[in-house]
Amino acid sequence: MAKEFNENGKQQEQLIEKLISVRRVTKVVKGGKNMRFSALVVVGDGKGRIGYATAKAREVPDAIKKAGDRAKRSMIRVSLFDGRTIRCDISSKVGSGHVFLKTAGCGTGVIAGGAMRAIFDALGVKDVVSKSVGSRNYHNVVRATFDALKKTASPKYVASKLGKSFSDIIARRIDASGKQNDRKTSETEAINE
Repeated sequence: MAKEFNENGKQQEQLIEKLISVRRVTKVVKGGKNMRFSALVVVGDGKGRIGYATAKAREVPDAIKKAGDRAKRSMIRVSLFDGRTIRCDISSKVGSGHVFLKTAGCGTGVIAGGAMRAIFDALGVKDVVSKSVGSRNYHNVVRATFDALKKTASPKYVASKLGKSFSDIIARRIDASGKQNDRKTSETEAINE
């Protein structure tokens, strides 16, 4: 990520801002109609932090700026595996929007459409397979995807919650044939959190 300096001379990280949708909304009042624009924006650092927000304004650029500022204030951290994919398969439902997120091997790419692709680009995910079922409303899809991403937890966090050691959580599992599970072996080698 590129670095830039603010007016105090402190170094700040440049964030990735993705515009998901802009809609014209109207409020009917006694004197007529008030027309404004509503923007849905996702902001991320490309390294596992992401946030989203919606805002309204009389002009499109003002709505996008307001939504971007709100999204920066509501960022969450998502634990990524190898810095390229999510840690486990997750599904989540918000309203009538249902999303499924699956881990993917190296080189798979981002298999997602619309709002979810923008979220994964801002988050910094390189390999993931996703599917959205039910509602196609951008707001429902974004909220369901964020709900699913909040459910992921790093092995260190799970170990501390369960009162176990980190090595117990990601211990190698040997199946009946005596072979090691490749996923667990790679998790042990890539202790990034």
